[in-house]
Amino acid sequence: MLLALTMGLAGEVAAQGMRPAPGQEPGDYMREIGNTRVDANNVGVWRQVRQGVQGYASIPDARAGTLVQPEGERWRALYNGPLKQWGGYALGAMIAILAVFFLVRGRIRIHAGPSGRTILRFDALDRFAHWLTAVSFILLALSGLNITFGRYVLLPLLGPSAFATLTMWGKVMHNYVGFAFIAGIVLMLVLWVKDNIPEGHDLTWIAMGGGLLGGSAHPPSRKFNAGQKLIFWSVILGGGAISYTGLGLMFPVGWFGTQDLQLSVLVHAGTAIGLITIVIAHIYIGTMGMEGAFDAMGTGYVDENWAREHHGIWVQETLGEPAPPSGHGQAKHA
Repeated sequence: MLLALTMGLAGEVAAQGMRPAPGQEPGDYMREIGNTRVDANNVGVWRQVRQGVQGYASIPDARAGTLVQPEGERWRALYNGPLKQWGGYALGAMIAILAVFFLVRGRIRIHAGPSGRTILRFDALDRFAHWLTAVSFILLALSGLNITFGRYVLLPLLGPSAFATLTMWGKVMHNYVGFAFIAGIVLMLVLWVKDNIPEGHDLTWIAMGGGLLGGSAHPPSRKFNAGQKLIFWSVILGGGAISYTGLGLMFPVGWFGTQDLQLSVLVHAGTAIGLITIVIAHIYIGTMGMEGAFDAMGTGYVDENWAREHHGIWVQETLGEPAPPSGHGQAKHA
């Protein structure tokens, strides 16, 4: 009997707590948003919510007090719209341009033919820095492109289950390999910055198209030509932006606010797509596009004739040869 009385009393208290206050009908409950008491079922409430008004949250993350963040809609429209669309166009255009260039120009040969003599171009530390950065970048590029474009390209081919597994493990790998990429670009900066300062003859190299379009002369160049310098600074500056925003996305609490995170996603993805587009051209020239180029980062040694054609000033400085007379700094094809 005592138990029944207790349960009945508890039920009455609960019922009283659920009833509206006197003079208040169901559906007219009042809620406080900011310093204003408004009807929870009123259109005005949701208008304020959609405007991003922030309430109170008892958890440490104060951002939880914002129910709707309207800037998120604009961010999603930019990310899923122009960024993906123009990013896809850029990647496709670069591949198409290189394909046409190869069909028209063919592989760039050593015009004097291999000499049989080699020159050390990159030592073991140089090659380690290059391959650390290159391999980590390729892994990051593949996993990042899957995150951005995978649902349109791979999902229909693999199916939901396989695609989800691939994307999950790719994201895990992406987070860890990112640290190797950061180490690589720092090491590259330390080793090569002195050789990548722009110089006057870089303008000549650009004006002559680097000798890549044909003709009888190669523009003068030291250890790195103007094209390689552009790639170097693209990797250093672009890689730096990708690294900074990537760390912010990995450790968002206390680093970035909500809008900062949204901007970071756009900068991270947009810069990465731009850098991937540039690196595709670099990979082409360094492999199938130019005879003898891969040896520089393969064994570290390059053929002397190749070096004289593409980096004539560097060869003269390395071998201690006298500089050619003024106006004769361009290596001629044999």
